[in-house]
Amino acid sequence: MDLNSPLFDSIRIKPSCDEPKAAATQTCETPGCKNPGLYRAPKGRKAEGQYWRFCMDHVRAYNATYNYFDGMNDAAVQAYQKDAIIGHRPTWAMGVNPAGAGEKGKAAPKRDWAYVDPLDILRAEGVGETARRKAAPEPRRPRHSATILKALDVLGLDETADAGAIKAQYKTLVKRFHPDANGGDRSFEERLRDIIRAHDALRAAGLC
Repeated sequence: MDLNSPLFDSIRIKPSCDEPKAAATQTCETPGCKNPGLYRAPKGRKAEGQYWRFCMDHVRAYNATYNYFDGMNDAAVQAYQKDAIIGHRPTWAMGVNPAGAGEKGKAAPKRDWAYVDPLDILRAEGVGETARRKAAPEPRRPRHSATILKALDVLGLDETADAGAIKAQYKTLVKRFHPDANGGDRSFEERLRDIIRAHDALRAAGLC
């Protein structure tokens, strides 16, 4: 490819819309200065998102003396730095209901700074009220182990059965499935063994 081709000279590329446009027509905002204001400088606290336009010399002078915390006392500066860790979002101690904080007649402390909140979400009253939820009841734990529950199920009982119910059910099942009660039919022997094992497990656990 010949980079010296005259075809390259005829190529024109349209500038991207995302490219910043130099404010060539805006002059430095320092009184008496006629130089182009090509450099932005933040206006400071309570004017976030707003900028001055300065020339190189005046933006350097401005930056050398710029102090965001100018006019704030030490306590306010410390509070700002602490809240900056969490992005200046409202917080509260664990176990404290933020929605009921106003019941004691104490208003939320006002900060000595401003921040960009166009939807007024962070300063809205009642922040956090929708997050209140009633504590879900803890699931009821079974009274017995899995082995005991299985033994009760073999006998056709649940975990609420007492000693009297277990003994009565055991006698009923033994009479029903014993070969003597079925004319010598031994097809229920395995079922009878399960019933006896279940009863032995319940007796060993002290339930009957």
